[in-house]
Amino acid sequence: MDKIMYLSQFDLMSSLSEADLVEMDSMTSITTLPKHTTIQRPDTFTEGFYFIKRGKVRLYTLSPEGKQFTVDMLSEGNVFGEMKGISLGTRDLYIETLENCDICLMDRNRFEQFLIDHPAFMMRMMHVLSERMKRMSELTQTLALGNLHDKIIHSLCRLAEQMGWTKKDEYCLIQCTITHQEIAWMAGASRESVTVAIKELSQSGRIRTGFKSASLHASELKAFRQLISPLQDG
Repeated sequence: MDKIMYLSQFDLMSSLSEADLVEMDSMTSITTLPKHTTIQRPDTFTEGFYFIKRGKVRLYTLSPEGKQFTVDMLSEGNVFGEMKGISLGTRDLYIETLENCDICLMDRNRFEQFLIDHPAFMMRMMHVLSERMKRMSELTQTLALGNLHDKIIHSLCRLAEQMGWTKKDEYCLIQCTITHQEIAWMAGASRESVTVAIKELSQSGRIRTGFKSASLHASELKAFRQLISPLQDG
Protein backbone atom coordinates (compact mmCIF):
# COMPACT_ATOMS: atom_id res chain seq x y z
CA MET A 1 0.00 0.00 0.00
CA ASP A 2 2.91 2.40 0.58
CA LYS A 3 3.88 2.22 -3.08
CA ILE A 4 0.26 2.81 -4.11
CA MET A 5 0.12 5.95 -1.97
CA TYR A 6 3.18 7.57 -3.51
CA LEU A 7 2.32 6.46 -7.06
CA SER A 8 -1.02 8.22 -6.70
CA GLN A 9 0.84 11.47 -5.96
CA PHE A 10 2.61 11.47 -9.33
CA ASP A 11 0.98 13.87 -11.78
CA LEU A 12 1.44 11.20 -14.43
CA MET A 13 -0.69 8.86 -12.34
CA SER A 14 -3.58 11.23 -11.63
CA SER A 15 -5.75 9.78 -14.43
CA LEU A 16 -5.66 6.29 -12.87
CA SER A 17 -8.24 4.70 -10.60
CA GLU A 18 -7.31 2.93 -7.36
CA ALA A 19 -7.64 -0.42 -9.16
CA ASP A 20 -5.27 0.84 -11.88
CA LEU A 21 -2.79 1.94 -9.22
CA VAL A 22 -2.91 -1.51 -7.65
CA GLU A 23 -2.09 -3.00 -11.06
CA MET A 24 0.68 -0.44 -11.56
CA ASP A 25 2.04 -1.29 -8.12
CA SER A 26 2.27 -4.97 -9.04
CA MET A 27 4.58 -4.23 -11.97
CA THR A 28 6.90 -1.92 -10.03
CA SER A 29 10.18 -2.74 -8.34
CA ILE A 30 12.02 -0.22 -6.16
CA THR A 31 15.77 0.26 -5.75
CA THR A 32 17.28 2.55 -3.11
CA LEU A 33 20.47 4.25 -4.28
CA PRO A 34 22.88 6.43 -2.27
CA LYS A 35 23.98 9.91 -3.31
CA HIS A 36 26.38 10.15 -6.28
CA THR A 37 25.51 6.71 -7.64
CA THR A 38 25.75 6.33 -11.42
CA ILE A 39 22.45 4.86 -12.61
CA GLN A 40 23.40 4.78 -16.27
CA ARG A 41 26.21 5.47 -18.68
CA PRO A 42 25.66 5.53 -22.45
CA ASP A 43 27.36 2.14 -22.76
CA THR A 44 25.22 0.58 -20.00
CA PHE A 45 21.79 1.75 -21.25
CA THR A 46 18.96 -0.76 -20.91
CA GLU A 47 15.35 -0.29 -21.96
CA GLY A 48 12.83 0.58 -19.28
CA PHE A 49 10.83 3.37 -17.71
CA TYR A 50 11.90 4.66 -14.33
CA PHE A 51 9.93 6.79 -11.84
CA ILE A 52 11.63 8.76 -9.08
CA LYS A 53 9.90 8.15 -5.77
CA ARG A 54 12.38 10.09 -3.65
CA GLY A 55 15.43 12.24 -4.28
CA LYS A 56 16.91 14.02 -7.27
CA VAL A 57 18.90 12.79 -10.28
CA ARG A 58 21.07 14.58 -12.84
CA LEU A 59 21.16 13.80 -16.56
CA TYR A 60 24.37 14.93 -18.27
CA THR A 61 26.71 14.50 -21.22
CA LEU A 62 30.49 14.62 -21.57
CA SER A 63 32.40 16.61 -24.18
CA PRO A 64 35.36 14.97 -25.98
CA GLU A 65 37.56 16.79 -23.44
CA GLY A 66 35.62 15.23 -20.56
CA LYS A 67 33.71 18.39 -19.58
CA GLN A 68 30.32 17.71 -18.01
CA PHE A 69 27.15 19.46 -19.17
CA THR A 70 23.84 18.99 -17.33
CA VAL A 71 20.91 18.32 -19.66
CA ASP A 72 18.28 18.08 -16.93
CA MET A 73 17.68 17.52 -13.21
CA LEU A 74 14.68 15.46 -12.16
CA SER A 75 13.00 15.16 -8.75
CA GLU A 76 10.17 13.16 -7.17
CA GLY A 77 7.45 12.16 -9.61
CA ASN A 78 9.55 12.59 -12.74
CA VAL A 79 10.12 9.82 -15.24
CA PHE A 80 13.03 8.87 -17.49
CA GLY A 81 13.90 6.01 -19.81
CA GLU A 82 13.03 4.48 -23.15
CA MET A 83 10.90 1.57 -24.28
CA LYS A 84 10.22 0.31 -27.84
CA GLY A 85 9.84 3.59 -29.71
CA ILE A 86 8.75 5.68 -26.70
CA SER A 87 11.80 7.69 -25.68
CA LEU A 88 12.40 10.43 -23.12
CA GLY A 89 15.75 11.15 -24.71
CA THR A 90 17.96 9.55 -22.09
CA ARG A 91 19.58 6.70 -24.05
CA ASP A 92 22.90 8.50 -24.66
CA LEU A 93 23.14 10.27 -21.31
CA TYR A 94 24.88 9.74 -18.02
CA ILE A 95 22.43 9.61 -15.10
CA GLU A 96 23.51 9.97 -11.47
CA THR A 97 21.81 10.53 -8.13
CA LEU A 98 22.33 13.92 -6.49
CA GLU A 99 20.67 12.73 -3.27
CA ASN A 100 19.71 9.41 -1.72
CA CYS A 101 17.04 8.13 -4.12
CA ASP A 102 14.29 5.53 -4.43
CA ILE A 103 13.94 4.61 -8.11
CA CYS A 104 10.98 2.57 -9.43
CA LEU A 105 11.43 0.37 -12.51
CA MET A 106 8.37 -0.66 -14.51
CA ASP A 107 8.17 -4.18 -15.94
CA ARG A 108 8.54 -3.60 -19.69
CA ASN A 109 6.07 -6.08 -21.18
CA ARG A 110 3.32 -5.39 -18.65
CA PHE A 111 3.82 -1.64 -18.89
CA GLU A 112 3.47 -1.69 -22.69
CA GLN A 113 0.13 -3.49 -22.38
CA PHE A 114 -0.89 -1.09 -19.61
CA LEU A 115 -0.36 1.86 -21.98
CA ILE A 116 -2.56 0.21 -24.62
CA ASP A 117 -5.33 -0.40 -22.07
CA HIS A 118 -5.16 3.14 -20.57
CA PRO A 119 -5.33 5.80 -23.31
CA ALA A 120 -5.64 8.69 -20.81
CA PHE A 121 -2.39 7.59 -19.22
CA MET A 122 -0.83 7.39 -22.69
CA MET A 123 -1.89 10.98 -23.36
CA ARG A 124 -0.17 12.10 -20.17
CA MET A 125 2.94 10.24 -21.23
CA MET A 126 2.85 12.12 -24.55
CA HIS A 127 2.62 15.37 -22.59
CA VAL A 128 5.76 14.43 -20.64
CA LEU A 129 7.51 13.73 -23.95
CA SER A 130 6.48 17.09 -25.42
CA GLU A 131 7.60 18.95 -22.29
CA ARG A 132 11.02 17.28 -22.45
CA MET A 133 11.41 18.20 -26.13
CA LYS A 134 10.33 21.79 -25.41
CA ARG A 135 12.94 22.18 -22.67
CA MET A 136 15.63 20.77 -24.95
CA SER A 137 14.66 23.28 -27.66
CA GLU A 138 14.91 26.16 -25.18
CA LEU A 139 18.25 24.88 -23.92
CA THR A 140 19.73 24.56 -27.42
CA GLN A 141 18.76 28.12 -28.32
CA THR A 142 20.17 29.56 -25.11
CA LEU A 143 23.46 27.69 -25.39
CA ALA A 144 23.86 28.79 -29.00
CA LEU A 145 23.02 32.48 -28.52
CA GLY A 146 23.38 33.50 -24.89
CA ASN A 147 26.30 34.78 -22.86
CA LEU A 148 27.16 33.21 -19.49
CA HIS A 149 24.81 35.51 -17.58
CA ASP A 150 21.95 34.57 -19.91
CA LYS A 151 22.73 30.88 -19.57
CA ILE A 152 22.71 31.04 -15.76
CA ILE A 153 19.43 32.98 -15.64
CA HIS A 154 17.83 30.60 -18.15
CA SER A 155 19.02 27.53 -16.23
CA LEU A 156 17.70 28.87 -12.92
CA CYS A 157 14.35 29.86 -14.47
CA ARG A 158 13.99 26.40 -15.97
CA LEU A 159 14.82 24.85 -12.60
CA ALA A 160 12.28 27.09 -10.83
CA GLU A 161 9.54 26.07 -13.24
CA GLN A 162 10.41 22.41 -12.85
CA MET A 163 11.02 22.23 -9.08
CA GLY A 164 8.68 24.99 -7.93
CA TRP A 165 9.34 28.29 -6.16
CA THR A 166 8.01 30.52 -3.38
CA LYS A 167 7.68 34.30 -3.55
CA LYS A 168 9.48 36.44 -0.98
CA ASP A 169 9.59 40.19 -1.49
CA GLU A 170 10.55 40.71 -5.14
CA TYR A 171 12.26 37.33 -5.46
CA CYS A 172 11.26 33.73 -6.21
CA LEU A 173 13.14 31.14 -4.13
CA ILE A 174 13.75 27.91 -6.05
CA GLN A 175 12.46 24.92 -4.07
CA CYS A 176 15.53 22.71 -4.27
CA THR A 177 19.12 22.86 -3.10
CA ILE A 178 21.54 24.03 -5.78
CA THR A 179 25.30 24.54 -5.66
CA HIS A 180 27.59 26.66 -7.84
CA GLN A 181 28.97 23.45 -9.32
CA GLU A 182 25.49 22.25 -10.31
CA ILE A 183 24.74 25.64 -11.90
CA ALA A 184 28.04 25.39 -13.77
CA TRP A 185 27.07 21.96 -15.10
CA MET A 186 23.73 23.37 -16.27
CA ALA A 187 25.35 26.36 -17.97
CA GLY A 188 28.17 24.33 -19.52
CA ALA A 189 30.87 26.48 -17.91
CA SER A 190 33.56 26.19 -15.25
CA ARG A 191 32.63 26.56 -11.60
CA GLU A 192 35.10 29.43 -11.23
CA SER A 193 33.59 31.48 -14.07
CA VAL A 194 30.05 30.76 -12.84
CA THR A 195 30.95 31.91 -9.32
CA VAL A 196 32.16 35.24 -10.73
CA ALA A 197 29.03 35.59 -12.91
CA ILE A 198 26.72 34.77 -9.98
CA LYS A 199 28.36 37.51 -7.92
CA GLU A 200 27.78 39.98 -10.76
CA LEU A 201 24.15 38.87 -11.17
CA SER A 202 23.61 39.25 -7.43
CA GLN A 203 25.12 42.74 -7.41
CA SER A 204 22.80 43.77 -10.24
CA GLY A 205 19.78 42.43 -8.33
CA ARG A 206 18.80 39.80 -10.89
CA ILE A 207 19.30 36.92 -8.44
CA ARG A 208 19.95 36.27 -4.76
CA THR A 209 21.97 33.35 -3.44
CA GLY A 210 22.41 31.69 -0.08
CA PHE A 211 23.86 28.42 1.17
CA LYS A 212 22.88 25.94 -1.57
CA SER A 213 19.96 28.16 -2.55
CA ALA A 214 19.09 30.61 -5.32
CA SER A 215 16.30 33.13 -5.86
CA LEU A 216 15.35 34.89 -9.09
CA HIS A 217 13.98 38.39 -9.32
CA ALA A 218 10.32 38.04 -10.26
CA SER A 219 10.88 39.98 -13.48
CA GLU A 220 13.35 37.33 -14.69
CA LEU A 221 10.83 34.52 -14.22
CA LYS A 222 8.12 36.60 -15.92
CA ALA A 223 10.38 37.24 -18.93
CA PHE A 224 11.26 33.54 -19.11
CA ARG A 225 7.57 32.54 -19.17
CA GLN A 226 6.88 35.03 -21.95
CA LEU A 227 9.80 33.60 -23.90
CA ILE A 228 8.58 30.01 -23.72
CA SER A 229 4.85 30.73 -24.12
CA PRO A 230 4.93 30.27 -27.94
CA LEU A 231 6.48 26.82 -27.39
CA GLN A 232 3.81 25.95 -24.83
CA ASP A 233 1.04 27.11 -27.16
CA GLY A 234 2.51 25.01 -29.95
